[in-house]
Amino acid sequence: MIEILSSGALNSVQDRGRRGLLSSGVSRSGAMDLVALEAANALLGNDRDAAAIEVAAFPFRLRFEAATPVAVTGAVAEARLASRRLSPWWAMEAQAGDELTIAPPTTGARVYIAVGGGVDLPPLLGARATDLKSGYGGHEGRGLRRGDRLPLGRRPAGRLPEGGIGALPPPGRSDFALPLRVLLAAEWMEFSEEARDLFATTGWRITAEADRQGCRLEGPELVRARRRELLSHGIVPGTVQVPPSGRPIVQLAEANTCGGYPKIATVIEADLWRLGQAMPDDELRFAVVGRDEAQAALRETAAWLARLRSATALYRVS
Repeated sequence: MIEILSSGALNSVQDRGRRGLLSSGVSRSGAMDLVALEAANALLGNDRDAAAIEVAAFPFRLRFEAATPVAVTGAVAEARLASRRLSPWWAMEAQAGDELTIAPPTTGARVYIAVGGGVDLPPLLGARATDLKSGYGGHEGRGLRRGDRLPLGRRPAGRLPEGGIGALPPPGRSDFALPLRVLLAAEWMEFSEEARDLFATTGWRITAEADRQGCRLEGPELVRARRRELLSHGIVPGTVQVPPSGRPIVQLAEANTCGGYPKIATVIEADLWRLGQAMPDDELRFAVVGRDEAQAALRETAAWLARLRSATALYRVS
């Protein structure tokens, strides 16, 4: 069991989300930075679907009621376990009574805390993820509060070595200036040639209207050359819609499952973590890629996670 000592409403229990239910009107939800979540679970030998804590409001503090391994990944922030400072992307054995404190990040927006066996809450619609927009899943369908106590699953076999183990973040993590790779969406050709050029060459600023549902971007107006009314149609995390204002909105983890605004592009799945770690006033750029590059990027991420899981298994001791 772990007890939350200090938290904010934006901190929640998350896993990989609810898959395969978009056609039924159920948002994916889940971690905003899936790579960081899976890496934290891999460091501990957890199942990749194990639930962890997504921290987006700081400082955050919890206490362990029993000995258990813990991993901290995602944004770069000072983390302390009892009197010990944890390096970024690191895992260590926590002892009963130890407190874990996470300070505000210096780079990125969200920190992930995984524990041995995962946070063991009842699954709903196939996942333990919290949908803050709709108020279900996770811990009572809400963000974590002081005094909440979360049960833990059965920890994996073996213990972490003394001092713990860590990982270098995957390729590209250190360069937040890299553009977000996008695929062209259904209404791309309905925008003027100038608008298409602006979309691909402009630096877009993330406004304060940003949350787990989506983020609104500030920049030049994107004008449609062909204006027509659209019926609501399916959208996914990463869909870039353009409302009448001409300023793009990027859909994120708790995005609606359908909408009627024209779609100009879709951020590839392998780059969605960048949006999960972005902050208001950060600047984004887009780069149009093809389907082959998008699939290759997914394979690269999957291969890195597989190597991490294999390597960390070698260091766990019986």
